[in-house]
This record gives sequence, C-alpha cells and structure tokens, in this order.
Amino acid sequence: MFDWLQNFSDWLIYSIFDIVKGSKLGDSLNFFVYDTIKILILLFLITFIMGIVNSYFPVDKIRNYLSRNKLFGLEYLFASTFGAITPFCSCSSVPLFIGFVKGGIPLGVTFAFLITSPLVNEVAIALFIGMFGLKATILYVSSGIILGMIGGFVLGKLNLEKHLSPWVQQVLLNAEKESDLEIEKQSFVQRLPLIFREAMGIIKAFYSML
Repeated sequence: MFDWLQNFSDWLIYSIFDIVKGSKLGDSLNFFVYDTIKILILLFLITFIMGIVNSYFPVDKIRNYLSRNKLFGLEYLFASTFGAITPFCSCSSVPLFIGFVKGGIPLGVTFAFLITSPLVNEVAIALFIGMFGLKATILYVSSGIILGMIGGFVLGKLNLEKHLSPWVQQVLLNAEKESDLEIEKQSFVQRLPLIFREAMGIIKAFYSML
C-alpha cells in the first residue's frame, strides 16, 4: 500500500540528498521521512472518517437526555461502556471527543469515553480470551471501564474547561455560532468542507504539540 512512499523516501534521501544507502544516517533519515508521512496520511484519513461519523452522531439527543434526567453518576458508566464497545483507537476517538465537547456534553463524561475508548478494544479482548481465558478478559474489560469512570469523574470535578487547548476552545466558539438545525439540513457534500477543516485543525494541533 505504501510502496510508493518507500520509493519516494529512497529517492529523496539516497538520490537528492546523496546519502549513502545502508549507512546509519541514511537509514535513519529514510525511516523518518517514510514513517512521518505515513502517520500524517493515516491520521488525516482517520480523523476525516471520524469527522463524518461525528457529523451524523446524535450528540444533541444525548445532551438533552443528560440534562433532563438525573443519572446519579451512571452517565460516566454509560460513556465509559460506550468507549469500550466502540472500535475506536486514540486518534479516531479525538474527533468524536471534540464533537461531544462541542455538543455541550459535560467534560467529565467525555473524558470517561476518551479514556476507555483506546484502553479497551475488540482486538485486545479477542487476544485476552485466546491467551488468558474468559475470567481474565472480564477483569480486563471491567478494569478499563472502571478506570474510565473514575478518571472521567475526577477530571469532571476539576473544572478543566478553561484549560482546554486554544483550538478546542475555538471549536466551541464556532459551535455557538452554528445552528444544530442548520447542520442537520445540510447534505453530505455540504458538510464535507467543515469536516475537512476540522480534520486539518486536529492534525495541525497534533503536530504543534510535538
């Protein structure tokens, strides 16, 4: 799939920069160029796809349900369990996390989802069942959900909204100017520019923190 990228890295390092192939410097630079571009491409694809999912996710219905019902902490269990059953890695969880924050879901609840989502995944569950048995798998899943609940509850009590990254705060400001009804009426093609901008914003923010 990425043979063209390996060929580009070989051409750039060994032909353009004229570094000896097989040398430590040449191989290191070759790996750096290849892996950096590959991660950038994969990160964009994942965030873009998750941006599409996020644009159709009924965040407003979840927000309304949480505001109308007193769940006595069960919202953390629901969010953590949702993170456990969804097949999202850490990269793909971030766009959905932003969607929750933008939709007005309490920050602690969104953190419960964000913590558990990459911590408990289907591949690990399958490996645990095959290697350690059902009891160890249940312990692994339960521990992940409980950690997500505790982490989300503690972070929610710290009132961290003011400490959000500037680009997330900008997303919140933009969300206040947008009407949910207007977005729901938009077609898929009309939503693509916004999804593309959000995906690029996540990638820029990611590399700015490196």
